[in-house]
Amino acid sequence: MNRRRFLTASALGAAGCLTGYATARGPRPIAPNSKLNHACIGVGGMGGADISNIKTHANTQIVALCDVDRDRLAQAAKAFPGARTYTDWRELLAKEGDRIDSVNIAVPDHNHTIIATHAMRAGKHVYCQKPLCHEIAECRLLKETAHRRGVVTQLGVQFSAGVGDRMAVAYHQAGVIGAVEHIYLFSNRKGISRIRTLRPEKADPVPASLDWDLWIGTAPFRPYAEKVYHPLIWRIWQDFGSGWIGDIGCHLHSSVWKGIGLTTPISVRAEVQEEWKREPARFKETWPQGAHITWMYPGTRASGGKPITVEWFDGMTGEAAPHLLPPPEIQALAKEVGLERLPDEGSVVAGSEGWMILPHSAGPRLVFKNRQAAKPPKPVLPAWPNHYHEFLNGCVAGRRTSADFAAIVPMVEAVLLGNIAERVPDTLLNWDARRMRISNSPEATRLLRRAYRKGWTLDGLETVS
Repeated sequence: MNRRRFLTASALGAAGCLTGYATARGPRPIAPNSKLNHACIGVGGMGGADISNIKTHANTQIVALCDVDRDRLAQAAKAFPGARTYTDWRELLAKEGDRIDSVNIAVPDHNHTIIATHAMRAGKHVYCQKPLCHEIAECRLLKETAHRRGVVTQLGVQFSAGVGDRMAVAYHQAGVIGAVEHIYLFSNRKGISRIRTLRPEKADPVPASLDWDLWIGTAPFRPYAEKVYHPLIWRIWQDFGSGWIGDIGCHLHSSVWKGIGLTTPISVRAEVQEEWKREPARFKETWPQGAHITWMYPGTRASGGKPITVEWFDGMTGEAAPHLLPPPEIQALAKEVGLERLPDEGSVVAGSEGWMILPHSAGPRLVFKNRQAAKPPKPVLPAWPNHYHEFLNGCVAGRRTSADFAAIVPMVEAVLLGNIAERVPDTLLNWDARRMRISNSPEATRLLRRAYRKGWTLDGLETVS
């Protein structure tokens, strides 16, 4: 490979996804030297991480905070004495009006879409935590709304702005491991999705600080239970979260999606933890503690036009059945780069000339089939802002981000298809993206959308396709 070609491809791959576009419809123009007025919706958990990054942007001021938990809200407000506080995001949008320009959304997955849609319809730029949506129909609505309103958007895949992920994208786009043949994604750490629980038979008193009805939002109502849903444990419940792949899958897909140019999968199939599958109460309401999901994608330039298989392995190392872990020959590659074993989270991309190992939040490591092959030069990466700052810069300048909803929705849809496959395990599902249906399974097709709780309807969601 020519060095000039490599370095050119590196720069384009790392910077080419940022392009200017007009935001004439919807958002108010930001005057030169003026501040972007920002509101934070959800201030605990990832919301706290969002705030800590947003507040460091020189041209942004946090003017409003919102959380259904008043204790968390009060704690966050200490750092912003002038910020107006709300427990209801609807009240925030109604009262703040033109006083705010942008919002970030860090609430449980099931309420992402209704908040983001209303914010964009009000002309606000939106940063939303992964996986963006709870169902695929919601993805379509968010993409359409962002386009119609001309707002700047960003999905919270913050690691994509790191040097490691950007270097991996550049390597892929330069073809350093040859034609891509197979992609392995894995998350084998113990996380919140490992909690085994059933819906409690009895309700607990709702804490005085928590508005439980607002927390439930669009989901079917259920009584409050202490240390079962809030905080954070909501991720394991199908009504509220998107499981482990919804939490981590977007991060791990991001670099391969951009670098290899994946589009829309053709099919998906899932194998799941047998214990979970055999227990009706858990199978109906929670996500599995281990899964193996396989997507088939059309070929891309990076694969030489040949179809690409992507596999996700979500099983705890040492506890999972072998089929829920990467194949032994892939695990063995770790020793080739001086590691004891594969990292708990990351990816391995197999190419015609070698493999790329990318530990999550670290730099790529290359293994070539010709062990004597010279290592390619490291790509020259242009300066890149903090992921949150990229969004805020885009809001000020009216510029698309590298993870805007239009670009990222197909990837999110693929991740959510994995969730659907988990709920219809051991079945090859054929995905018809254009018609938004799973052509060989009416049962799985019904899982592409859900009915919102009475009083929480969202115009346009019923008919989006």
